[in-house]
Amino acid sequence: MPVTLKQSARARLVTPEGRERPIPVTLRYTAADPFAVQVTFPPEVSLDGAEVHWVFARRLLEEGLNAPAGTGDVHVWPCGRARTVLEFHAPDGLALVQFDRAVLRRFLSRSYAVVGPDGEGAGLDLDRELTELLGGV
Repeated sequence: MPVTLKQSARARLVTPEGRERPIPVTLRYTAADPFAVQVTFPPEVSLDGAEVHWVFARRLLEEGLNAPAGTGDVHVWPCGRARTVLEFHAPDGLALVQFDRAVLRRFLSRSYAVVGPDGEGAGLDLDRELTELLGGV
């Protein structure tokens, strides 16, 4: 069974008025999907009252700790000396969430203890994955 790392954290949701609202989040990393990290938001901060999961590249999170990163639905950038902003774009709008940089660094460090940066592709069977993706063609 693949190792899964789960870390609770406090973040700050930036409201459209520019105020910050503290929210609990869960950061998750699993060796079964070594290239990705997941951030889960509680139901009370979503438009439909359901838990929200965002999955994106672990490398994006790492790069965004030091410089602006991201071109798609998720953008990450440093904000001052102690915070990092994650910006999530969805069809219904966007969310800006601030984290203490130390929390994200600790999470990344723990994730690299599970699967190092050079070991992400070690368990991939590219031929099998392509066959599954193409439906056996």
